[in-house]
Amino acid sequence: MDVFRDLYQQLIIDHNKNPRNFCKLENASHSADGYNPLCGDEITVSFIEKDSIIENIAFMGSGCAISKASASIMTSTLKGMKVEDAKALFEKFHTLATTGESTNDMGKLSVLAGVHKYPARVKCATLAWHTFQGALNNSQEIIKTE
Repeated sequence: MDVFRDLYQQLIIDHNKNPRNFCKLENASHSADGYNPLCGDEITVSFIEKDSIIENIAFMGSGCAISKASASIMTSTLKGMKVEDAKALFEKFHTLATTGESTNDMGKLSVLAGVHKYPARVKCATLAWHTFQGALNNSQEIIKTE
């Protein structure tokens, strides 16, 4: 199990140091800002929806390694996905992050299963996802993890 734990830690470190889709997305059709008041993580998630498909998605902001890695893996996973499938994946990811329980189709998101053991870190891991939910509705309010 140490090999898997080490691999997972490396994946989180890689996505933190080299985040995917970390940029300002011009002409976004959906966007929202998120904030974790417990640790100060801030994120903006933006995406372009075309024909009910997430054509492009990106994030900007600052935060801890878990927050940034989660946003990076999330955007990589959701790009090209149907909006309805993305909504369903949010529910699966939320279960993963809060309980550690996973379905077999979680892919790289599974690396974040261990955060359920650390309640304060759950908020870090789910911030991007809650912000994505806000972006679906083009929320003008800052999405908070409280």
